[in-house]
Amino acid sequence: MSDYVLSCCSTADLSVEHLRGRDIRYICFHYFLDGQEYPDDMGQSMPFDRFYQAMADGAMTKTAQVNISEYLDYFTPFLEQGKDILHLTLSSGISGTVNSARNAAAIAHERYPERKIYIVDSLAASSGYGLLMDALADKRDEGMDIDALRDWAEENKLRLHHWFFSTDLTFFVRGGRISKAAGVFGGMLNICPLMNVDNLGRLIPREKIRTKKKVIQAIVDKMEKCADGGLDYDGKCYISNSACLEDAREVARLVEERFPKLNGKVLINSIGTTIGAHTGPGTVALFFWGKKREN
Repeated sequence: MSDYVLSCCSTADLSVEHLRGRDIRYICFHYFLDGQEYPDDMGQSMPFDRFYQAMADGAMTKTAQVNISEYLDYFTPFLEQGKDILHLTLSSGISGTVNSARNAAAIAHERYPERKIYIVDSLAASSGYGLLMDALADKRDEGMDIDALRDWAEENKLRLHHWFFSTDLTFFVRGGRISKAAGVFGGMLNICPLMNVDNLGRLIPREKIRTKKKVIQAIVDKMEKCADGGLDYDGKCYISNSACLEDAREVARLVEERFPKLNGKVLINSIGTTIGAHTGPGTVALFFWGKKREN
């Protein structure tokens, strides 16, 4: 048993069962649906199908990051138990929660000066963030101490690749990522933008691809180009989706067909309510290990 806690935010978009099974602790973001507040608790308070249906029906969403007080309340019981903490946050390119975590850690360290409290900006999101946490759990279970694990996370986090596409531009327009005119034009032409997360942890549109069939092929092509070993990739692969499970399954089928040395089946998760509040339904994301992300 390790003498430290490995921790993340709920925005790692893994199931509660998965996190518990790997002994990864987590703290929940919050979101508002038509003004009512809910915890982003991996679908426990509100099933994902209900959440995305509400968005499709016109419900307004807003998200709230974890604040300093919440982090402090979360960290304190672990420290009281004599545990050190390694906590990875949602990417600073998407959220400012890393600053809240660092401020809370500084306060907690004053109260518990004998304890180590490390905060790492994952520069990752959704189940890509989750795939990074899984790798850290593997290293911890192999006996890596907290200092070495913190260093490994910093050295390897940019090797985690995120590729996304969306078949519904409505919520990208609403969030300002795509102009209203581009959204209307793209919808008329059946354009599905292909995006990725860059080296600063930001979601960046990369290509405009016409038709869902072509963008599904394109996202698997990106994996072939960027994954460790190309077609010989033998690591894990995760997918997350927002109420478009059949599209996610088709991507998974193509990945498993093209990468025969894959470490197990592709794991399909749901995009959680924090990320999903901005993407809306119709988004599929693909995650794998590869060469270091660069600008």
